[in-house]
Amino acid sequence: MTGTDTEPPIGAAVKDPTAAKGSTEPLLPPEITAQTLGDYVRGLVLRVKSGESGVLPVILSMVIVFVVFWAVSRHHVFISAGNMVNLFQQSAVFIVLGMAEMFALLLGEIDLSLGYLGPLGGAIAIQIIEPGNAGWPWWAGIVLGLLGAALIGLVQGLIITVLRIPSFIVTLAFSLICFGLILKVLAIGPYSGYPSTNGIDRDLRYLHNLMWANVTPAASWISMIVIVGLYSGLVFTRDERRRRSGLVAPPLSLTLIKIAFFSAVGVVLVLICNLNRANIGKLQGVPFFVYIVLGVLAMWTFLLHRTRYGRYVYAIGGNAEAARRAGINVTRIRTMAFVLAGFTGGIAGILYLSQNGGMSNNVNGGQLVLYAVAAAVIGGTSLFGGRGSVWTALLGALVIGSISNGMDLLALESSVKFMVTGGVLLAAVIIDALARRQRQAAGRV
Repeated sequence: MTGTDTEPPIGAAVKDPTAAKGSTEPLLPPEITAQTLGDYVRGLVLRVKSGESGVLPVILSMVIVFVVFWAVSRHHVFISAGNMVNLFQQSAVFIVLGMAEMFALLLGEIDLSLGYLGPLGGAIAIQIIEPGNAGWPWWAGIVLGLLGAALIGLVQGLIITVLRIPSFIVTLAFSLICFGLILKVLAIGPYSGYPSTNGIDRDLRYLHNLMWANVTPAASWISMIVIVGLYSGLVFTRDERRRRSGLVAPPLSLTLIKIAFFSAVGVVLVLICNLNRANIGKLQGVPFFVYIVLGVLAMWTFLLHRTRYGRYVYAIGGNAEAARRAGINVTRIRTMAFVLAGFTGGIAGILYLSQNGGMSNNVNGGQLVLYAVAAAVIGGTSLFGGRGSVWTALLGALVIGSISNGMDLLALESSVKFMVTGGVLLAAVIIDALARRQRQAAGRV
């Protein structure tokens, strides 16, 4: 060996050429390297420094919003039981729409039709249930409304994937088509123009109760115990089985913290809902819509994080060409994503129908779709695809709902509400773009 050789001596430490510049630690997910809770926390801190902020921004945003409106609202009414339930109700449609938008955003696409596609599903449902029209039972109207919304999603998905037309153009066009279909559907029958859920008809009352009825306080506690018990059992059993098998799993202490946190959230939610919220008489119990939202959340969380389809969605969103070369049917997965977006949008549309006590042609679809995109993006879903989760869309929608609710309590003008919400959305997009650049600089993209 000559003096000009640069090869290190045998046994010398060799620097990993794939390591991030300026980093002295491997940028692996903490759930892979962590053996203790301390290891997990240090791994999370390292990921945040490298641009993996996760849900931290949306949680901080929610804390700031709650503290500000608690401080400035008269008699601190913002955190009263009645207003908290009202906030949940105002946010329910945004939450489900945000979950619907997730399916497009995870693929690096966008669905601008949901603001009218969802209400179209609601219009179909109520017109089928109306006694003067088909007079079908409530469940049949809901099923057909959801199928109609899913069918529109299928048509959009096929046009986007088969004809390779940008989703922005296709879904923008379908937003107008869906609005026209709403006008046509509402013109059917003796109750044309504004079919209402109010009245003596039992099936229409079922629609009304989706957003306005509550379970009893006792049933609220029982259902909370069942839901928390199922979640705790599934999480503990899954993590423990992976530990015994020598697979990647979080530390036992972290599993117990997750279970304790979820249990605390359930207890606080039921305590708030079981307080008497009426000025006269009694109004107690968890509203039905909470269970609907939780059902959608559980269903799509399982689909995206526990099935092959979900893994394919994230793979395509991360790198569509690499996914195609790996043998994934990109066309089928993308088409199905728009079907699921339409179906979920239909659920939001039926909740929208119930919330408003009927359906009219005065649907502000533009605002609804912007709030759907905002809920997903504020929750941490990347506009570039491949990153995000359903439950963070719920958090993003709660941020939007909190801003809207708080400004309503302060009697601020709608113009101020729109500007503030738009500013929050812009901030979320900027954070997403900066985090992506930081990840690229750290070699994580």
